[in-house]
Amino acid sequence: MKFSEKLANSKRLRHVIARAITCSMMLLILPSCGIPPLHKPEPGPGLPPSFNGVTSPENSSQLAIEEFYTDPTLTLLIDQALSGNRELKILNEEVRIAANEILARSGAYLPFLGAGAGAGLERFSRFTIPGAGLINDPYLPGKFFPNPMGNFGASLPFTWQLDIYRQLRNARDAAGERYVAASERRNFFVTKLVADVAENYYRLMAFDKRMENINQIIALQEQSLKVAEAKKAAARGTELAVQRFQAELRKNQSEKLIVNQDIVVTENRINFLLNRYPQPVDRNSAGFFDLYINNLNLGVPSQLLQFRPDIRQAERDLAASGLDVKVARVNFYPQLVISAGVGLESFNMRYLFEPQAVAGNIAGGLTAPFINRRAIKAQYLTTNARQLQAVYSYQRVILEAFTEVINRVTMVQNYSSSIDIKKEQVKFLEASVDSAMRLVLQAYPGVDYLDVLFAQRDLFDARKILIETKTEQLAAIVNTYQALGGGLISILRRGGFPGQNLFVHTVKEGETFASISDAYYKSPRYQKALWSANSKAVTAPDHLAVGDKIVIPPIDQLDPKLIEEARPDTPTMNNSPIPAGPVDNVPPPPPPPPPPANGPGPFTQGETKDPAVKSTGGTAPAKPTRMTLPSSNPRLPAQAETKDSAVQGASGTVATPGVPRSASTKTYRPFRSLFDRGEGEDSQAKKPTYADVKQ
Repeated sequence: MKFSEKLANSKRLRHVIARAITCSMMLLILPSCGIPPLHKPEPGPGLPPSFNGVTSPENSSQLAIEEFYTDPTLTLLIDQALSGNRELKILNEEVRIAANEILARSGAYLPFLGAGAGAGLERFSRFTIPGAGLINDPYLPGKFFPNPMGNFGASLPFTWQLDIYRQLRNARDAAGERYVAASERRNFFVTKLVADVAENYYRLMAFDKRMENINQIIALQEQSLKVAEAKKAAARGTELAVQRFQAELRKNQSEKLIVNQDIVVTENRINFLLNRYPQPVDRNSAGFFDLYINNLNLGVPSQLLQFRPDIRQAERDLAASGLDVKVARVNFYPQLVISAGVGLESFNMRYLFEPQAVAGNIAGGLTAPFINRRAIKAQYLTTNARQLQAVYSYQRVILEAFTEVINRVTMVQNYSSSIDIKKEQVKFLEASVDSAMRLVLQAYPGVDYLDVLFAQRDLFDARKILIETKTEQLAAIVNTYQALGGGLISILRRGGFPGQNLFVHTVKEGETFASISDAYYKSPRYQKALWSANSKAVTAPDHLAVGDKIVIPPIDQLDPKLIEEARPDTPTMNNSPIPAGPVDNVPPPPPPPPPPANGPGPFTQGETKDPAVKSTGGTAPAKPTRMTLPSSNPRLPAQAETKDSAVQGASGTVATPGVPRSASTKTYRPFRSLFDRGEGEDSQAKKPTYADVKQ
């Protein structure tokens, strides 16, 4: 009977315990059943398979900076900007901060074990239970406990939040995604920095050409003013013509000062990007109108997702926001925390290390929110909203990147075609200025000073627009390279020369190590040392091939044993464009020569032309083809050898009617075109001149 009663009682006890556990679990699980639903984003438009029907197997974004920009002066400025720009250094520190966040998050899901020691003194009141209990000391019979009483101890506290639902590890992974996003944000700034330096560099060259244009038109107007004054003195003209030419001359002299200010501002903009105080910026503006940058290969639109740093950044931000939603969701679930500790504690130092002084505790807690979960719901919905923001931002960045490529490529096409037309316009206006001046000197009926004035003004405006169009075309090329994701790869920083100011030379047809050494070091005696510095890329001195990349190190980095002895007539190395001294003393090297007139332009991608551009006359190919864009450096036919017939016929002796021949005989010399000047000539060396009119 007793056994059956005990058995029944034990069963009843087990049922009670089971019901208590079940109720407890229900109370813990019920809060997680009230999780609000997530909002889903709207789908974005699909990425087109091509850039308006144009694709290519290669992508210009994979060209190194030194390969795309072949001007050594420009690449040197870019390298200095990448080394000294302060905003870039700020972004580098943001990357470090993001890395430290990963370090902090990676330790959150691990156990925490500490160490501590303490000492204290406490006095109890005799009219309290603890104070009244201090009557007899068992360790010292017949004596009372000390009051005040000491408290000495040392402990090892232990806490551990069990990451049952991967909340802490998801937070760690989100920090890792944000670290990569910070790196991509820095990389995107690098591409913008490279493009900004290059664009301002080409704008400086354009301002130089504008200054040259103003100087030429001022020289023309000064000569025209002399003609008007001479005709007035000979009673063949009026004061009105003199006043009009004087006003036009003053206008252009004023504009010259404005252009000079634009040069100062642009130079200081480059200096700011390079983290240096205002100083002149080296450049060589010769050959600006036939400037050759590089080919443009667009690849396929899907490569934007791979090569554009801002798209990769948006992708990482999106992944991090998804993990944040998972972290916030776990707050609805019960959390298990284990805490424990072990140590020594005693009221007297002499007993602190006794075995009986050991103290310890261990406890576990399982808690879940049950009432008033508004803060948790608000946090959860906020992370969901931020996730939607990241989704829409990702869609926007992709659409913006694709649109940038299309806009800038079409800009290159249209401005290239416009440059060809503008060059023809300038050519005819130059001839019209010569004709108008010649007819005025001959007192041709129906032609007066207004024709000369308007012809000169139209020529000046046409040249100005041509310079601006060429500037916008170069800026479009630079920005297209950046829009494709170019500007992150650097041969100098990738090839084992960190921090060195080196040049990379692309070998052209007919070049040898001797000619390259003579071009950069002003002497061929460095050819063996130059080959030794590039022996890994070129196995033998006579194995140099067209298109090879040759690193041109400073002279002090060449092997002195391989440098030949200087001859008496050999120039000194002080004139070398790559000295061993500071970078600031490096003079600008000559620009790369333009391509041949009958060769492909800088945007020629092959024989297959762009089917999306009607001006090229291409037909739609059956498969993705290389993109063909109009050349940005067309040369006027035989401009270096022949001149316009009207210009050639303008030279000679002319006479002014009504004036004795001995007093009116003039030698009229037409001015040279902007495009008739060779690349090596000084832009200021030959200005348009007219012979003074003698009375």
